[in-house]
Amino acid sequence: MVYNPDIHHRHSIRIKGYDYSQSGLYFITICTYKRERLFGEIKNGKMGLNKWGNLVHNEWLKTAEIRPNIELDAFVVMPDHIHGIIHIIDNDNTHHRGTMHRAPMHRAPIREQFGKPTSNTIPTIIRSFKSTVTKQINVLRQPPGVPAWQRNYYVHIIRNKKSYNKICQYIENNPVQWSEKGRNCVGQ
Repeated sequence: MVYNPDIHHRHSIRIKGYDYSQSGLYFITICTYKRERLFGEIKNGKMGLNKWGNLVHNEWLKTAEIRPNIELDAFVVMPDHIHGIIHIIDNDNTHHRGTMHRAPMHRAPIREQFGKPTSNTIPTIIRSFKSTVTKQINVLRQPPGVPAWQRNYYVHIIRNKKSYNKICQYIENNPVQWSEKGRNCVGQ
């Protein structure tokens, strides 16, 4: 389908001018392409991961291993999406781990520019995660080049403890809440 601005009303889901490299908690939801159930199935309120679901789970964990300023909080891989909380911590308080110890850390610019990704920002972290998972899934499933993810993702800045607790509970209960009619990739 060719892009038509009269029909396709694309807009960014991110806050214009917000520095997505600054320390804080971010609730992320990423959905599969056409909501395809790639990652396993729910049985009796529990998520059973298949080989691709395990791949997504493991790559999500690697996100924190390779970035010294990232900590992961609650997350769940669902049949057609993943929910997770990413904590960007202050670069001054990071411990050297993963491959990032080879070069000094520098504060990222406030905004990414199109075609010029900025390291350690939410957009770059998610772009890298989605790309790595897609490549690995396509090696396993053939043919290569088939999309695994929807074009964008959902991000919510967690601003207080009440919101944090509500989101953690939502993530934890997501498999139990799953239903054919009421499922919603975005969640909140």
